[in-house]
Amino acid sequence: MVFIVVVLGIIITEIVRPKPINWHPSYTAVDKIPFGCYVLYNELQAIFPESTIETVQESVYDVLSERDSIQSANYIFINEYVDLDEQETNQLLDFVDQGNTVFIAATGFGWQLMDTLNIGINSDYSLQEGTAILDFTHDSFANRTYELSRGVFNSHFSSVDSTKTTILGHITYTRNTYLDDEPEETVTQPNFIRTDFGKGQFILSSTPQAYSNYYMLRGNADYVTQSFSYLMERKLLYWDNYKKSGRLIINSPMRFVLNQPTLKWAYYLTVLGILLFVLFKGKREQRIIPVMEPLQNSSVEFARAVGSLYHQNKDYTDLIHKKINYFLADVRNQYHVDTTQMNERAIQILAAKSGKDLEQTKNLIDYMIRLKKKSSHTEQESIELNKKITAFKK
Repeated sequence: MVFIVVVLGIIITEIVRPKPINWHPSYTAVDKIPFGCYVLYNELQAIFPESTIETVQESVYDVLSERDSIQSANYIFINEYVDLDEQETNQLLDFVDQGNTVFIAATGFGWQLMDTLNIGINSDYSLQEGTAILDFTHDSFANRTYELSRGVFNSHFSSVDSTKTTILGHITYTRNTYLDDEPEETVTQPNFIRTDFGKGQFILSSTPQAYSNYYMLRGNADYVTQSFSYLMERKLLYWDNYKKSGRLIINSPMRFVLNQPTLKWAYYLTVLGILLFVLFKGKREQRIIPVMEPLQNSSVEFARAVGSLYHQNKDYTDLIHKKINYFLADVRNQYHVDTTQMNERAIQILAAKSGKDLEQTKNLIDYMIRLKKKSSHTEQESIELNKKITAFKK
């Protein structure tokens, strides 16, 4: 009882105690943790009222290779790091070259895209926690600053193509030297840029944390809406929910089957069919009756073992004496005949009670008496005695 009470106490404590805050950067549309994008995703329709929001659950290549190239669109990526392979990068560049806009907020953009746009990213690990401040360069947003209190991994643009790039915002932070004799240094670096490519443009931010739930709900929502004001109003807006740190990935061998609609439904129907078969088959079939093994006659086995032992040792004299004694004991118990003196009177009484012929009974008793008088016996005599006893008991 004490053990049960302790276990129940532990279970109840685990259930009612508050869960620790998950500060893992997720940026998915469904995560309500501090660094998820649930709030932003649900406010997209209010920010872009004229656009149709399409949530992307597959790779950039699959989306852009199948889209209608006539319809202009915006594409938004927000993640800790947006890593595009060569095919995805080429598709994204073609997408922008046709006059569309791509917005990426990440601490890294993949070396192929950065090399094509001729931009560089640098990280300052000496950023002092709670000192980061964001601002915009446009006159309409002058004198507005936005503080980042925690969770900021400082990345900024170290180099840009000045002929095609416009700096739209900065991050200002205090650099911690970790030395008492050196003063702390305040640094301002570009973190928000627009770079032209073909007929379209890339809008890049190196501070994805500013678009998370944590800062959207702590007074920095205006920073997000003002940064999105650089995107032209278009009929279609792609929201990337595929290249996310918090995206659930199926690592099982069934991944390919579950990713194909036809195979997935075939798999589900097969599982459902098997369950229905087991359910109805189990009700119609009689329960298997277990096989009961008959009890073994250990007495017979013992007798066979003892007999085999006597025959192996060829001690026929002892075996004959025991057969005679066992037979006489059986006569006393079954027919109540005194066997101490097997005379003519005792033989007549035994023949009468057993229903056997007097001559047969007399031959058996006489043969036993002759065997008892001998000092040694042969195998043939043992066999002959056994035959006479068996014939008498039939």
